[in-house]
Amino acid sequence: MTLSEPVSRLDRLIAATARWLISWSKTIVSLTLIATALLGVSALRTHLDPGFNKLIPLRHEYMAAFLKHAATFSGANRILVSVEWKGQGDIYNKEFLDSLRGVTDEVFFTPGVNRGQVYSLFTPNVKYIEITEDGYVGEVLIPSRFEANEQGLAQVRSNVAKSGQIGSLVSNDLKSAMVRADLLEVDPKTGEKLDYHQVAQRMEEIRSKFENKDISIHIIGFSKVLGDVMDGLFTVMTFFAVAFVITAVMLRLYTRSTNLTVVGLLVALLPVIWLLGLLPLVGYGIDPMSILVPFLIFSIGVSHAVQMTGAWKHDVRAGLTSKLAAENAIRKLAIPGTLALLTNALGFMVIMLIDIPIVHELGLTACLGVLLMIITNKVFLPAVLANIRLEKTALTAVSSDANGRNTRWWKLSALAESRPALLTLAAAMVFLVVGTYESRGLRTGDIGTGAPELRADSRYNRDNDNIIGHYSIGMDVLSVYVETSNLTESCLNWPVMNAVERFEAHMSRVDGVQSVSTVSGLAKIATSGNNEGNPRWAALQRTEAALRSGAKALSPDLGLNTEGCQVINLQVFLKDHEGSTLTHVMGEARKFIAAEKTPNVKFLLAGGNAGVAAATNEAVEHAEVQMLGSIFGAITLLCWLTFRSWRAVLCIVVPLAIVSILCNALMAWLGIGLKVPTLPVVALGVGVGVDYGIYLFESMQHALRERDITLREAFYEAMRQRGNAAIFTALTMSIGVGTWAFSALKFQADMGILLAFMFLVNMLGAIFLLPAMACWLNVEGAEARARARQLRRQPQAGAASGSAAMHAGGRILKPEPQSSVNGKL
Repeated sequence: MTLSEPVSRLDRLIAATARWLISWSKTIVSLTLIATALLGVSALRTHLDPGFNKLIPLRHEYMAAFLKHAATFSGANRILVSVEWKGQGDIYNKEFLDSLRGVTDEVFFTPGVNRGQVYSLFTPNVKYIEITEDGYVGEVLIPSRFEANEQGLAQVRSNVAKSGQIGSLVSNDLKSAMVRADLLEVDPKTGEKLDYHQVAQRMEEIRSKFENKDISIHIIGFSKVLGDVMDGLFTVMTFFAVAFVITAVMLRLYTRSTNLTVVGLLVALLPVIWLLGLLPLVGYGIDPMSILVPFLIFSIGVSHAVQMTGAWKHDVRAGLTSKLAAENAIRKLAIPGTLALLTNALGFMVIMLIDIPIVHELGLTACLGVLLMIITNKVFLPAVLANIRLEKTALTAVSSDANGRNTRWWKLSALAESRPALLTLAAAMVFLVVGTYESRGLRTGDIGTGAPELRADSRYNRDNDNIIGHYSIGMDVLSVYVETSNLTESCLNWPVMNAVERFEAHMSRVDGVQSVSTVSGLAKIATSGNNEGNPRWAALQRTEAALRSGAKALSPDLGLNTEGCQVINLQVFLKDHEGSTLTHVMGEARKFIAAEKTPNVKFLLAGGNAGVAAATNEAVEHAEVQMLGSIFGAITLLCWLTFRSWRAVLCIVVPLAIVSILCNALMAWLGIGLKVPTLPVVALGVGVGVDYGIYLFESMQHALRERDITLREAFYEAMRQRGNAAIFTALTMSIGVGTWAFSALKFQADMGILLAFMFLVNMLGAIFLLPAMACWLNVEGAEARARARQLRRQPQAGAASGSAAMHAGGRILKPEPQSSVNGKL
């Protein structure tokens, strides 16, 4: 049995390429294995590369102010260590203060900590100021020669009460005290990036060193979240191994061939190995938030490997040799396979529209992995198939009816007839309406308190709840910067201080705000102290001389102003960092700033981790429409260029659009916010899910153009040749990522649920909705007219094609009778 000569110019190019690849198959296999060995050695140098700045949308307007003043006023990359006393009484006892001193020293000497920005009852930058008959008296809260006797403890209690640190460095119930420290992204001495995992491990060492039956340590901060995520990566690898085993078992059951199972798994692993090997060579690492990319590459590799091995197996069963079957598989799948992989790469590429470095990195690495897959699946895989044999157990045909048809697929092909198609379209419309209605509840940003990357019952989130419940501050702080011009001492200027005071009063009444800390509030407290503590004097004075007495309390060490108050940092502490809270608070801040007209005063948004989160949410919300528009537009263009039919475009794109809306509805139902880890899911789901529609429609179109058959028969042929592989890969990928739902990392569990949904429902949409739309869009008639035009242009080739069972890019000249072939695979 031989292969016919191709007719079109593109077919001839594909056929010539296929012959060349198969003729050099052994050389290709050898060179690929050598390259894999070398890249495998390089992959051992792949390292985790986390970073706080990678999470920041650097070109957002908020981040311009944040980056400008981050060196002076930090707080976005902060760590809080709360030391809680669980024994009798309050914190003013020797055992607790010794522990607090020890924790302060340990945090101070932690690598990566900005030592000038460490605050504790024991640090010299935390002082109290009081006014006596002799004037101002100020001192550190705990004297250097402190003795933990009754008199010394009473003095510390008095100092803390006068310092105004209750609710900030000391809990409101006097049962906890805090050490607050800011981290440096880059060590100014060595120029090396901060090792977040090392910081997190150091915090755990501090916890284990000082925690006992009377002392409990609570630690929160970005570095601790990242450390917990990196510690949880062991579970990620465990789930990868579980998914690999599941895939291997299902692949063996599907192919009934050990050879094809091994080859399929090997080919799916190759792009992962190559990707991990290339990253160190180009100076890249893997961010912990992108650690799931290799598994996605593996899953996509399995999908395309199954299509190629399925086509090869079908031809071997039909009587072709391994080499001819491999050559024909290339010719069959060159166009749809390459198109599908390009759309996969496109799905990852459009993620880079989100203006966040970590998302750029994710999109770049994933896109590179998919492009490598073109080599492994379209070059290496057929080269391997040309040199192996199919076991006898895998040659057995499946059951068929009296007409030689596969019973299961023939029943399903009824979806391509008018009445079942109408019912399918009606059901799709119902899903569309319900999904559109429910997706209105989708919220941008995090949902809930604490770290959304971790489970609600994780140690980190329990620590976060403890700190929020006992202090007037937490990790969620919004910094608003006030820049002044043409003033030498802005804190002695009443219009400036009045603007700050009005901002503080406005924001204090905003729902979601826990407390506000500004220079005006400190100045009022100092002024009241100047007047025997009379609360009636707790107001801003209108003259420079009167303001000067209150301004004595405004030290730059407190982190609220620079020298001369040229820049003032207004700190707004929030109850949580939910997307709705941030939107409301930022809206109120913008409303005040828009109405503020004080001369020489400029309010700038925004810093702190809440400012970063707000900017990220706005970047994500802006990117969602742009990203989806880009990917659907690009898929539409690629499908049009490939199939040259607007009907084909609708049949492929509409099911994807409906599934994307249903995914948004699912996120709303499950309480999953639209944020950096989840936004790429829709793009990835569309990019991968389009494979099913491309493979099925290409097979249908080819059958309709080359043979005088009905739409139902064409859909039956498509399902017989491609349906098994589509269903198998969708189920395998869904089960593989579905196991992530049991991960201790919530962001991995969320991605697993959403990706499993997208993979499975996109497959169902292609199988059920695509033939229904093809029926009502009269694809059969359109392709019949195209076939007639083709026959008129090439009468001899057209006559030959009418009598031969042809495939994309290649055709079998002397096939077995239909009854002996149609029931197979």
